[in-house]
Parts: sequence; C-alpha cells; structure tokens
Amino acid sequence: MSPKTIVSYDDTLNDHDALALGRVLATAGAELELAYVRHTTQSNRSREELDQSQAEALLERGARWLDDLDVSRKVVVSASTGEGLAWLAADENAAIVVFGSDYRTAAGHVDPGTSARRLLEGGPSAVAIAPANYRSDRNPTIRTIGVLDGDSAARETANEIAERLGAAVVSAPAAKIDLLVVPSRPEAQEGRVMISSSAANAIENSIAPVLVVPRGVPVRFPVPAVAGTAH
Repeated sequence: MSPKTIVSYDDTLNDHDALALGRVLATAGAELELAYVRHTTQSNRSREELDQSQAEALLERGARWLDDLDVSRKVVVSASTGEGLAWLAADENAAIVVFGSDYRTAAGHVDPGTSARRLLEGGPSAVAIAPANYRSDRNPTIRTIGVLDGDSAARETANEIAERLGAAVVSAPAAKIDLLVVPSRPEAQEGRVMISSSAANAIENSIAPVLVVPRGVPVRFPVPAVAGTAH
C-alpha cells in the first residue's frame, strides 16, 4: 500500500516548497493529499459557504501547481494548524505530513515552523520538511540519502525510498545528500515522533529536505507488483 502523505498547504511560498517535496515523495510511491486548516467557522450560512469555497479554491491552486487536478484535498477546521493536521493524520492513518520551512528561513536551509514543531513533539506520523526555496528546482531528485544513527526504523525507511528511486544510503552527516532521514529518540512512544536535541540541531543545519520517522515504525514504500506476475 502506498504511504498516505498529507501536504500542509495554505498557498504561501513556503508551502510551495512543501508541494515540491511532496511531488518528490510521490515519485517514490507516496499517495498525496493536500490539506488546509481553517481556524474558525461562521454562524452565518452564506459566509460559511464562502469561506469553505475559498478554502477549496486555495487547494485547487495547489493541485494546479502540482499539475494534478485529481489529487485528494481536504479542508479541516481547527483552532491550531498543527492540531488539525495531527488529527487528520491520525484519522486517515497517514504515514507522512509534509511542511515547508518557517517563512523567515534563509533559502536552502531547513527550519520547522510552529505547526511542524507541534508534530515533532508526539505526532502520529512521520514529518517531512522542505528547505526554503526548494520550489525553485522544478525537478529535484534524490540520489543520496543520509541517515542519522538511532532507531532502525529510520534506516529501514531510507532503504525503502532508495530502492524505489535507485538512490544510495549513507550515514549522516555526509558532504552531499538529497534527503536526511532522522530517527525519533528512544524515549518516544512507539509510533510517535519525538526528536533529541542532537537531531534538532542536525535538522536546523541541513540543506536537504528532512524526514523524521516515528519510533519503531518505518515508512513503507513498497515496490509495485509487476502486471501479470503470478501469485
């Protein structure tokens, strides 16, 4: 089964970076869904319908950026973007939630924003974060994957992505990588994301996209069955 991958999208430039990273993960077999979190509902029916329509139009612009008008889209209502995405990820058993970096991040660097940090502190799914301005490369590729030492789920995840993309897996830090896979700390609850201070430092020093894996639960990127293969 393809790993369900939710891309946090609100039509800002840093969320275009998230779209770009989501598209790369899709080449490895991820099933994308764009999600936008509304923070309030309107008591007036016509105003509520207008707000919902605007949210759906925003997600359609994201789908057009991806050149995929068939991509799944979901509008969630929550006072907190991070809480809303955590709820959606748990409800849909999503494997990954993808974010852009904080809007103040220098181009080419990674810095989780407030919503991403919420999911890095006990979230139910892997968290992927794109470097600022990742969108500028319309055809980014993953040829080398770096893995931080720690929980084996991170290396298993890296190996599966590498198999799908024909990439190499190396121990991080490495001179040049196209994706950094980070394990959760040993104290994390199984199936939850929680990073150590050294992992947080590695993320903020990264110039490659980052994928943080829940403790003990690798993200599976199964190789598609070949048509006509006997079972």
